[in-house]
Amino acid sequence: NSYSKSKEITKESSNENNDPSELKLKLVINTTNLLDSHSDVHIKGIWNKSVKESKGVLLLQEHKMTFNSIIGEGLTPSVKVMNWSELASNLKGNTEALILDGSINKDRNPFMFEQYQKGYVKEHSVGMRYVKVELAINSDKKYFAEEKEIWEKYIDQVANKEDAEDLGYFWAVLEAKVVEGSAVVKGSNHITPVLEMQAVKSLDENKNEPSPDTQQIEMLKSLLTKFN
Repeated sequence: NSYSKSKEITKESSNENNDPSELKLKLVINTTNLLDSHSDVHIKGIWNKSVKESKGVLLLQEHKMTFNSIIGEGLTPSVKVMNWSELASNLKGNTEALILDGSINKDRNPFMFEQYQKGYVKEHSVGMRYVKVELAINSDKKYFAEEKEIWEKYIDQVANKEDAEDLGYFWAVLEAKVVEGSAVVKGSNHITPVLEMQAVKSLDENKNEPSPDTQQIEMLKSLLTKFN
């Protein structure tokens, strides 16, 4: 295999909140320029139109479009150029990471909330609709001339190029629409980690904290005591 993980990316908040009601997440659900297990290579720019038009994305458990598999709603998609090394990969160069930002609530899907909280979710996957796809074939046969031209155009952009050369072909996906993002045990593209995770204090904890007005009064009392 031409790639491997070198370190853990998931960053948990330093907040000592052991029973949060909400988690703020930043997740990678796809990376371009990688030959995946579907023999697809997503080309840079694939997500630009869809992200621009997005009004929020569902976060699901294993691509199941059912109410009990919804983890979160309305997450914000974005595209960011990142070095592979930033994604705990030994691949060279960079990629366009498709990222989801947003919050999930414990009461919506307690099981998956706990999986994220404990750091068990390592990979994600994008549910997508293909818009523009081209077939690339490494062949000198005349009837594959067009496919060979596509191969030559994109092969040097494939981060795991040796895998593509061993296969002899791939599907170059130039444009696709984001339907949803999913937490998965093993994705077709495994370089899809949790980038950031922050626990938000539970409602009970917030109730126990003094209000800002109370805090100000206590500070004034403390100052007055010093001058008495």
